[in-house]
Amino acid sequence: MAFVNLGLIVTEAIGYFALMVSLLHFRHRLGLGVFMTALGVMHFMETYLAALFYVSLPFGVALPGSSVFFAGKLMMILMLYLEEDASTVRQPIYGLFLGNLLTVAIAWVLQLHETVEVSPGNAADFSFLKEMGWLMVWGTALLYLDSLGIILLYERLGLWMKRKVILRFMLCGFALLTFDQIGFFGALHYFLDVPLAAFWDGWRAKMFAVCIYTALFAFYRLYIHRNGVPAAARSLSDLFGDLTFRERYNDLLERTGRDILTGVYDRSRMELEAPVMMREALRQGQLTTVIIIDADHFKDVNDNFGHLQGDEVLKSIAARLVMILRSADRVFRFGGEEFVAICPGTEHEEGLLVAERLRWTIATSVRTPDARPVTVSIGVATADEDGVSFMTVLSTADDRLYQAKKNGRNCVFGRMGLVKVLT
Repeated sequence: MAFVNLGLIVTEAIGYFALMVSLLHFRHRLGLGVFMTALGVMHFMETYLAALFYVSLPFGVALPGSSVFFAGKLMMILMLYLEEDASTVRQPIYGLFLGNLLTVAIAWVLQLHETVEVSPGNAADFSFLKEMGWLMVWGTALLYLDSLGIILLYERLGLWMKRKVILRFMLCGFALLTFDQIGFFGALHYFLDVPLAAFWDGWRAKMFAVCIYTALFAFYRLYIHRNGVPAAARSLSDLFGDLTFRERYNDLLERTGRDILTGVYDRSRMELEAPVMMREALRQGQLTTVIIIDADHFKDVNDNFGHLQGDEVLKSIAARLVMILRSADRVFRFGGEEFVAICPGTEHEEGLLVAERLRWTIATSVRTPDARPVTVSIGVATADEDGVSFMTVLSTADDRLYQAKKNGRNCVFGRMGLVKVLT
């Protein structure tokens, strides 16, 4: 029976993680409020299960509400911080805390009523309601402290383990859930007279849950988050999207800062967004690669075939860039025949491979009106190895683009020099 319960615990953890991370992953389509509402709705259930629902596991007796759902909630809050920021994280914490205070207040007022027992043996259990209310308040207060602690600890560990995001995630879970186990078990012992012997069983269950969530988080980071969120067509039945001002505002914002000719983002948008993208990636312990692409001898295209044909060449180059780069990457028209690609979460060696693929694709698929191939020269630099500010990395990539031009054009130049050409 203990091993059956263990299997169910793992299944519950996977299901909880899958639901919450899906809402978080698609927050830009569904809205972050959906994620926060789901987080709040689960709070009463997890508190109830943490107070009364015990199961036998191979390493002792555990509370699924505490070891699975509360542990999962804390790890989800850390993931929310990694995806958004601290000001966003505090919103569900404040909402949970105030909502639970209101629950206790209502429970106190309800006790003043003179109730009628309509169904024999089913009288209102005010003592249970009062105990649950205070447990929910105490659990939310602990969650608030846990959330602050896990974020501060994550940042502190980043001083020594900047790029080891998954390991930091796991260590933070171990530390803060140990703290939480001490605090919440003290309340259970005081309110419900839970024996002290159950403390270590619950602690082991929470540590086991952290291992499960860390494995799931690693899978998410390596195989899902890395590829971004694919675009999808809007449904005609999406009445909420059609009628809200927010979607129309976001649509206008999306179209603002676009280069009219090529459809990619323009330089002004790059100057606003690229530094933010780089800072966010570095904060999460990720590298960011900057790629500058310049069309070779583009003036000859304009002189020989006219500016309209030159525009068609630029549109073809931009289309190849958008086709090859990931949805999480951003492409900007830097000016004239130059483009800049920002690739967060991309190491230098990987960025060189991407750049060489771009060079090869353009050289083999873009033609002038007289069927001659159009080639590009590319410079590549990566933060934080080539600098921590966007302008520093951009300047380094620009210097390497100049080196690519000096080396005969139609090539990629990175930190180690010229990149081997694809055949």
